Amino acid sequence: MTETTLAIGELEQLVEEILRKGGLSPLHAGAVTRVIVAGERDACKSHGVYRIEGCLRTIKAGKVVPDAEPALTSDGTAIVRVDARGGFANAAFELGAPVLAEKARTMGLAALVINDCTHFAALWPEVEALAELGLAAMAMCPSYASVAPAGGSAPLLGTNPFAFGWPRRDKDPYVFDFATSVAARGEIELHRRAGKTLPEGWAIDPDGNPTTDPEAALAGAMLPFGGHKGSAISTMVELLAGVMIGDLTSPEALEALGTTTLAPAHGELILAFDPARFAQGRAGDPMARAEVLFEAFAGQGARLPSQRRFAARAKARAEGIRLSADEMALLERLREQGLEAV
Repeated sequence: MTETTLAIGELEQLVEEILRKGGLSPLHAGAVTRVIVAGERDACKSHGVYRIEGCLRTIKAGKVVPDAEPALTSDGTAIVRVDARGGFANAAFELGAPVLAEKARTMGLAALVINDCTHFAALWPEVEALAELGLAAMAMCPSYASVAPAGGSAPLLGTNPFAFGWPRRDKDPYVFDFATSVAARGEIELHRRAGKTLPEGWAIDPDGNPTTDPEAALAGAMLPFGGHKGSAISTMVELLAGVMIGDLTSPEALEALGTTTLAPAHGELILAFDPARFAQGRAGDPMARAEVLFEAFAGQGARLPSQRRFAARAKARAEGIRLSADEMALLERLREQGLEAV
């Protein structure tokens, strides 16, 4: 099958054109474009161009405010708040991140609360951005109910992603980002599109029985990773990034949205820490001590999280981003037809 190679900037221009034609304001089109292209650049196909259709469907359904202007409030506390006003979370994060970083350096730690946002894309771009500013960071958010709790038989929890970043001097940061379900929902959708069966243990069907059929899985429920451990971490995300910040939990988000085919609306919590402030007065440089730990991983032949992604990024920067004929056909169709294509 013929592939097309685009420079990163060329793909950004194409994706932003599609999103602006679909109705997003320049603010949101730019922010969403950056995370979509980052997914393709880093070979994270589950968060790449295939997600554009879901973005456009959400706009067409009127479930996101395409020209929302996020509003930031910051007081003397360590909490920064951004009201996304119904828009995508990406622009809200870009507004709040510099203030979050400044507070974290001043106070040692700080939190960014994003309310009333429509979630889109992975969380690793957010913790990576903070790690590049010299901060350790955590990010989490609920989703919509699509995961059965351990021992359960119906959707209750979201995929509830959790991400962490640690800064490194003159090296790519240590970053991980994972759904608390066995796999991201996007992975199941990609299996469905490819006509492939799922691995055992990923999902149950609408009757609560184990299934490897992506269609049955999407109609039923995914499963948490690690059984009761993943279920507990997912519940923690519901409490911290839903209940605690006064926003929707995954069951509430599904009730408000009415479908799992659109991007969910809820909130997001991002925490930032200044390692130098936390280690102040103690012996040793936290950055150097972290490198000793990372070198021990390498000494055992173990791969750090995101190493494969950073390698893909370097290749994309040097050689461009490869897109399949089907992916290019999708992009051309969306550029020509806009919202009529979904």
